[in-house]
Amino acid sequence: MTSPASNTETPLRIAVTLPCYNEVATIGQVVADFRAALPQAEIYVFDNNSSDGTAQVAAEAGAIVRTETRQGKGHVVRRIFADVEADIYVMADGDGTYDASIAPVLVELMQKNMVDMVVGTRAGVTEDAGRGGHAFGNRIFNRLYQFMFGRDFTDIFSGYRVFSRRFAKSFPATSGGFEIETEMSVHASQIGMAVLERPTRYGVRPEDSESKLRTFRDGFRILGMFALLAKETRPAAFFGAIGTALLALAMILSVPIALTYFETGLVPRYPTLILVTGMAVVAAIFAVCGLILDSLARARIEQKRSVFLSYPAVGEYSLMRRRVEDGSPHQVTTLR
Repeated sequence: MTSPASNTETPLRIAVTLPCYNEVATIGQVVADFRAALPQAEIYVFDNNSSDGTAQVAAEAGAIVRTETRQGKGHVVRRIFADVEADIYVMADGDGTYDASIAPVLVELMQKNMVDMVVGTRAGVTEDAGRGGHAFGNRIFNRLYQFMFGRDFTDIFSGYRVFSRRFAKSFPATSGGFEIETEMSVHASQIGMAVLERPTRYGVRPEDSESKLRTFRDGFRILGMFALLAKETRPAAFFGAIGTALLALAMILSVPIALTYFETGLVPRYPTLILVTGMAVVAAIFAVCGLILDSLARARIEQKRSVFLSYPAVGEYSLMRRRVEDGSPHQVTTLR
């Protein structure tokens, strides 16, 4: 005979996670807004060495406060995914720019469509991101991302995201700073993860709240992350592009040598000939390396996807947990 409890679906555990660094002016209201939007959720504030009392204000607002001492949003996100146990993770910034009232819609989109990431894209961010330079950078980086990694995302820098448990527990985060959003997006595109986007209102910071983003410093770091991820995920294209560029330059430099040889039968530019030969050899080496590393990259993708699929999908985890709680003989022993 089945117990009444087993006929009732165990509700999904939702965690709202807010990485914060010196957000005392906004964090109290942000916690209150998410509490009102998702009253069933646990709200975590991960303080990243704030010196303005952010942690105290967050605790007074009712949040569970944790601390990450390694500076940088990437370190905070890695800590969140490692330490927080939930079925669905809602992540936003503590600066008050994201609309908390839309969080239930994002969660519902994840549950109804059985996807592993829902991105709250920032409406109008490529026209006005608070600074003209930031808006221009958003447009350029989003187009570059789509060219390099696919068209799954239109706002790769949005910090307003909802994740399934299996994304959070299988994501191999390596970034230390703001480039973590790019790494998340590439990881999802790389293993063919089901994702959705939903436009959301994007507000402006209060006058007494300062942005932590530095246009040139973080822009160069993001470019570096693009290059690193391209090398790791698409080595054939990455090394092939370098090899092709070297070969093209070698061919251009060899034109005068060839013309002189056909006219006179002589090769007077031996240093240039040696340089051209060396460049052609290096280009061939780059091409071979790209092909070998591409095979390894494909094996890594298969491994990442295997780890990802070892965790249950949204909804299935709740059912598995209920079976364990009810003592069902058909419980799955690999429950994580």
